[in-house]
Amino acid sequence: MSFVPSAFANLPFKRLAALLMPLLLAACVSTRQEPFEAARAPGVSAEYLAMYGDQPDETYPLPATDISEVDPKFLRHEVSYPTREAPGTIVVDTDNRFLYLVRENGRAIRYGIGVGKQGMSWRGRATVGRKGTWPRWTPTPAMIARDPEKNRPWAGGMQAGLDNPLGARALYLYQGDRDTMYRIHGTSEPWSIGQSVSSGCIRMFNQDIIDLHSRVPTGTTVVVLNRGTLLKPAEGENFDEFTSDSM
Repeated sequence: MSFVPSAFANLPFKRLAALLMPLLLAACVSTRQEPFEAARAPGVSAEYLAMYGDQPDETYPLPATDISEVDPKFLRHEVSYPTREAPGTIVVDTDNRFLYLVRENGRAIRYGIGVGKQGMSWRGRATVGRKGTWPRWTPTPAMIARDPEKNRPWAGGMQAGLDNPLGARALYLYQGDRDTMYRIHGTSEPWSIGQSVSSGCIRMFNQDIIDLHSRVPTGTTVVVLNRGTLLKPAEGENFDEFTSDSM
């Protein structure tokens, strides 16, 4: 008989697996992603089933996202959000796992996010320096040296697609001409939204990053809030390794 600690006894299986999953990719990406089948879970509204439904007209047809185990507060919707930031600004609240796109009249579109190690290592203001649609992913030399069996096959770059760790879209944050190495990108691991995860920057449902990507131009101001102590690299670790993508 298997033993499950009482603290985890009531967690859904996929979320439990996620919390126990070891670090697989020390990069600004999630672990290798698999597409989910359409969810028809009781209690999920038709509005959200449509919002997170399949998108067959994408370059790589996107299946529906399974939101059956996601806290509804992390699903996309408009909220009251009084702020001094100008409409059109992106505000990333890493502590509460939300991303806001500021609108007029004290409103904002709120998206749920997952926050990885790199996501907790920086705060400040930046701009969207470039945008990627179905971006490629390329491991750095340091990543290949650390885990050649896993990463060397992708030394020339992983093609875009449903299994690519950056998902359907990516926003690359810059300060002037300097790449901050901070990314906002997609994921096909819906259980990770609303969670602190072992690797990566700021991840969103693929349907949500597609929506955000369509609303913001290059040059958009991004404010990253991180109220706690910034995460520092462990001994022998270099957060500069998190520049693991290319177009």
